[in-house]
Amino acid sequence: MAKGISEFLLETVGEVVAEAILTLLACALLVGLALIVYLSWAFSPRLTMAGAGLLSLFLAHGAWKIFRDPAKGRGRRGLAAATTAGFTLTAATAVFLLFYGTGCGCM
Repeated sequence: MAKGISEFLLETVGEVVAEAILTLLACALLVGLALIVYLSWAFSPRLTMAGAGLLSLFLAHGAWKIFRDPAKGRGRRGLAAATTAGFTLTAATAVFLLFYGTGCGCM
């Protein structure tokens, strides 16, 4: 009985610590992204907009490559592989921030 209770408490404390670490990480990521945008805009608004446009094209190409029907017998190579990986990483980061960043009280 006591062993079961101690395992339950250990698991609960572990989950609380993991949630706190993930929330802190999401908050740090949000602050870092906001700082990058702020400093970029302060340096050059035109370059910031051009960079945002290029990043949007990069991610749109990755999404297009993921969601379209693949050609038979052809794998992803070069730019297609890079944009697909970039889109996947960005989507995973967005989901992470959606779940953990919304609870961040730092913004």
